Amino acid sequence: MKIIEKITLIIYANIILVMAVIACLLVFGWLDIDIVQSLTKTLVVSEVSSKIVLGVSIVCILLSIRCIFFDPTSQKEIKDKQGVLLANENGKLMISKETIENLVEAVTKEYKMAKDVTSRVELDRENNVNIFVNLVIGSDTVIKDLSVDLQNKIKAKVKETTDLDVKEVNITIKKAVQEKQPKVEKEQA
Repeated sequence: MKIIEKITLIIYANIILVMAVIACLLVFGWLDIDIVQSLTKTLVVSEVSSKIVLGVSIVCILLSIRCIFFDPTSQKEIKDKQGVLLANENGKLMISKETIENLVEAVTKEYKMAKDVTSRVELDRENNVNIFVNLVIGSDTVIKDLSVDLQNKIKAKVKETTDLDVKEVNITIKKAVQEKQPKVEKEQA
């Protein structure tokens, strides 16, 4: 949301709050209606205050119309949530974030040391791809070797498959689990 929209929304909310409080005070009888009527008449009749009231009223009307009829999420935000839109002379191609996440998980599952994987893809304004991978690994895994190799393979696979450059592959090791050794039965002599 832009700064101007935030400021006008704050002003709008405060005006509605004041009006709601005045209405409550009038209903409960804690505020005399004659006082509100004379104050309103003074604001509307005075030349300077009537112009201010008119300006604030127009802003509130426009904000109300905008809130009712227009979605505040921009097309850019919607596109960022969906994926990357590539265009060429033949047409357009949308590559979803889910597709990239599936590629990452497919690459990761090739490693026996990776027991469980989840991934998340973020796109910045320039469509740079940032990938976040959460792993559960075996306890005998050399983490540094696995992470460097995995980062390189993920970048290469995403580039090969989607022609997108991956800016970062960030790996978080969530847990190292002990692999269960198969039970060896004792031979009876």
